[in-house]
Amino acid sequence: VAPTRVCRDAAPRRSLGYAYVNYNSGLDEHAAERALETLNYTPINGKPIRIMWSHRDPSQRKSGVGNIFIKNLEESIDNKALHDTFSAFGTILSCKVATDTGKSKGYGFVHFETEEAAVKAVETVNGMLLNGKKVYVGPFMKKGERPPDEKEMKYTNVFVKNFADDTTEEALRTKFGEFGTITNIVIMRDESGKSKGFGFINFDDAIEAGKAVDAMNTADFFGKSLYCGRAQKKAEREAMLRQQYEVRRLERIEKYQNVNLYVKNLDDTVDDDKLREEFAAFGTITSAKVTKDEKTSSKGFGFVCYTTPEEATKAVTEMNGRMVNGKPIYVALAQRKEVRRAQLEQQYAQRLMMPRPGMQQQPGGPGAGMYPPGTPVFYAPPGSVPPGAPRPGMVYQAMVPRGYRGPVPAPRPGYPPLPPNYVVPPTGQGRQGRQNRQGRQQPGQPAPTGPGARAPPGGAAQGQRQPRNAGGRGPGGAPRNQPAPPPTQPAPGGAPVSAPAESTLTTSTLSAAPPEQQKQMLGERLFPLVHQKQPELAGKITGMLLEMDNTELLNLLESPDSLASKVDEAMAVLRQHGVLPDESAAAE
Repeated sequence: VAPTRVCRDAAPRRSLGYAYVNYNSGLDEHAAERALETLNYTPINGKPIRIMWSHRDPSQRKSGVGNIFIKNLEESIDNKALHDTFSAFGTILSCKVATDTGKSKGYGFVHFETEEAAVKAVETVNGMLLNGKKVYVGPFMKKGERPPDEKEMKYTNVFVKNFADDTTEEALRTKFGEFGTITNIVIMRDESGKSKGFGFINFDDAIEAGKAVDAMNTADFFGKSLYCGRAQKKAEREAMLRQQYEVRRLERIEKYQNVNLYVKNLDDTVDDDKLREEFAAFGTITSAKVTKDEKTSSKGFGFVCYTTPEEATKAVTEMNGRMVNGKPIYVALAQRKEVRRAQLEQQYAQRLMMPRPGMQQQPGGPGAGMYPPGTPVFYAPPGSVPPGAPRPGMVYQAMVPRGYRGPVPAPRPGYPPLPPNYVVPPTGQGRQGRQNRQGRQQPGQPAPTGPGARAPPGGAAQGQRQPRNAGGRGPGGAPRNQPAPPPTQPAPGGAPVSAPAESTLTTSTLSAAPPEQQKQMLGERLFPLVHQKQPELAGKITGMLLEMDNTELLNLLESPDSLASKVDEAMAVLRQHGVLPDESAAAE
C-alpha cells in the first residue's frame, strides 16, 4: 500500500468520512481490484464502508448520468444486498441505502457506469417485490428538477414577515380573514413584548392558505411589503437557504471563470484607478480593485475582471513581469482558495511519492554526482557554512581509501588540486601530522626571538633534530621525493580574502543560467527569508515553494507580504498531511 490519506476538515481537523488508498501497481497491478471486491461494505467501527474507484473529474458524478433512485425498500436491505440485487445489470460505481442512526430510511441510490445499464435496471426492477415489498425504481433527479411534493402543495400554516412593529394580531386577522377561516394567529415578540416583525397564521383549509399566500406575498401592508410563504421547520429552511447560496456561488464562479485576473506585488501607491489605467489597453474592464486592510492601506495585490477570456489571456501575456511604479508585477488567472490549496497538496504529495533511483553520474567529475536525483537540497542557515563547502585554510582531500596509490581524483570546483601520486595516510597518523603542523611558521611572519622563544617545527634551530611528519612527509608537509607546494600568499596588508557578495537576482540573470541551476539560485536566496519565519521547517517549506514558477519566486523575493502568505499556506498543507500534529509543533 502506497501512502493513504484520510480527508479532514481544515480547522477542527475532524474526519470528513472518506479517504484515499493508493496501491503500487508496479508490484501488484490487481491489488486494488482485490481490495474492492473483498473489503467493500465491510464494517469498520460499526459502520459498513463503501469502496469505489477514485475519479479526479467530478463531472460524471455530478451529472447524474447512470444514477437511479429506489424507494419503499424493506428495512433489512442494506448496501451489500442492494448492490447484489442490481449488479446483474452492469458495473456499479456507487451503491448506498440512506440510514438514520443505523436504521434504513427505506430508500437508496445506485450509480451505474453507463446510462444503458441504468435504463435496463429501471425497466426490469420497477414495480417488483423485494423482500415482500413493491419497490419504485426511477432515474435520479435533482431536488430542483423534481415535481412538487404533495406535502408541500397541501399546508395550512402560513409564515408572514416584514410587517411594522406596531402591527397587532387583530390587524392581521382582519386582512387575512378575507381568504378563509383562521384557526390561530401569533406574532413573535421579544422578552420586552416588542414585535419581532414576523408571525404565523393557521388556516382551517389548505386551499384557503394557498390563496392567502398567492394574494399577500409582496403585497403592501401599512407601507411595508410583506413576505408570505409556507411555514417551514428550521432544518428545512436552512437546507433551502444553503442550496440557494450554493447555486448563486456556482453561477458566480461560472460567470467569472477565465476572465478574472489576480495581480500581486503592487506598489503601495497603486490604487483602483491606477490599476484600471494599466490594464485598460487590453479590453473592457468590468471591475478593478486593490485589496486593502483595515487601515485602508494596500495589501500589495488586487483583481482585474474583463468581459471575455481572450482579453484576460492577452493581459496576462503582456502584463506579467511588467514594471509598474518601479516594481515587477505578477499577473495570473484568479483561483479560489480551495483550488490553490488543492494544487499545493498535490505538489506536496508528488514530492512525497517521487521515486528515488540509485546514484547517477552527473557532469563535473566524480564529486558532482554524490547525491541521487530527488534528494532535497540543503540550505544552510544564515552565517553557517554548508556541508562540503571549502573552509578557509583547508585543503580538500578526495574520498579515496586509506593507503590508496594511483591517479588522484579530480578535485571539486573551488578547491586546490592535490599533488600527483598522493598517498592517503593510514588511520592514526593524520592526527599526529595535524599536531606537527599547528606550530608551522606562516609565510611573511617573523621568527620568534628572545629568551624562551620556541622555534616552529618546520624551522628548528641548527643542531636540533627536526621532527618527522606523519606519513613519511618531509619538512613543510610535502610527500618525500616531491617538491612542496608553494605557500598561499595572503592578501595585501594581511587582510583575509572575503568571498564576493551575491548580486541581486533578476530575470535576466536567472534566464542566463542553465535550467538545472535556476532553482538552486532561487533556493539559495529564498531559504534565509523563510528561515526568519519558520526556522525549524525552513528546508521543507523552501522545497515546496520551489515547485512554483520562477517568475513568481522572484516576486516572493521582492514582496515580504506575499512570501509570508505562501509560507502560511505551506504550513497549512503540512498540518493537513499530518507532518505537524498541531500548530504548537512548529515555531511561529
